[in-house]
Amino acid sequence: YKRSIVICIDFFSLNRSLTGEGNRETLKILQEIIPLHIIEVPSGTQVYDWTVPKEWKIANAWIKNSAGEKIIDFQDSNLHVVGYSIPVHTTLSFDTLKKKLHYLEQLPEAIPYRTSYYHEDWGFCLSYDRFTSLFEEGEAYEVCIESELFDGSLSIGELLIPGKKKKEYLISSYICHPSMANDNLSGVITAAFLAKYLLEHQDTLNYSYRIVFVPETIGAIAYCAQNETAMKQIDEGFVLTTCGGPGKFGYKQSWQKNNSINAMTEAVFREHTLDYETYPFEIRGSDERQYSTQGFRIKR
Repeated sequence: YKRSIVICIDFFSLNRSLTGEGNRETLKILQEIIPLHIIEVPSGTQVYDWTVPKEWKIANAWIKNSAGEKIIDFQDSNLHVVGYSIPVHTTLSFDTLKKKLHYLEQLPEAIPYRTSYYHEDWGFCLSYDRFTSLFEEGEAYEVCIESELFDGSLSIGELLIPGKKKKEYLISSYICHPSMANDNLSGVITAAFLAKYLLEHQDTLNYSYRIVFVPETIGAIAYCAQNETAMKQIDEGFVLTTCGGPGKFGYKQSWQKNNSINAMTEAVFREHTLDYETYPFEIRGSDERQYSTQGFRIKR
């Protein structure tokens, strides 16, 4: 437990996204727990009807008021910049700039998480409290984002754990969210320590396990495209996400409601006398969309 907390602290501030050094650093830290194989998929690779995007790198970003004071600073939180923002350095009126500012009135102390992966744009995120206290009508603001998009690669972590039988279960989690503990450092760390446990008990395993760490959506699509034969042999598995929040345990049912994976999950909850919630399958969500698509139909 203590080790998982230390690793979570190490992970938390890394600037993860669809691509980039933050993802690679995350996978390298995971290699301290399990013997993860890191795969790099080049930008521009066609994966079904998707294309692996350019790699994104950001060095710095800020907004200054007319007195030259930094009032929003990427160095304070990497959530302050919309993910995949293109570079910009200009001075804007408040009326123009506010169209590029994202906040949540219903959560006035929270910095929202926003991205623009597939449409070149830029923006800043901040709490509603800071928006109302730091910005004024009629004021001018200098904005700067030092970033670049270039031909690089998308990073994926993979671990195969053979059991007595060739039948595989898939365990997947996504690594692309920065500075968010529940969504989804909790899933990443749970998957890593589950894999560690399976390795420590490998001689007792009846079934084999495929452990995958991907950037959400495009990472799962790329992994399926490059491992199509193996992935089409998998019937069941889990996407581990938001494992650290308050309240009851919960799970999202397989698209096939009467599948054994649902019964098995609920049996474990009952065995450990855990109160839990059940959510029906729907296409909104995480990588179950990709793994359960018509071409693969993994029950999760």
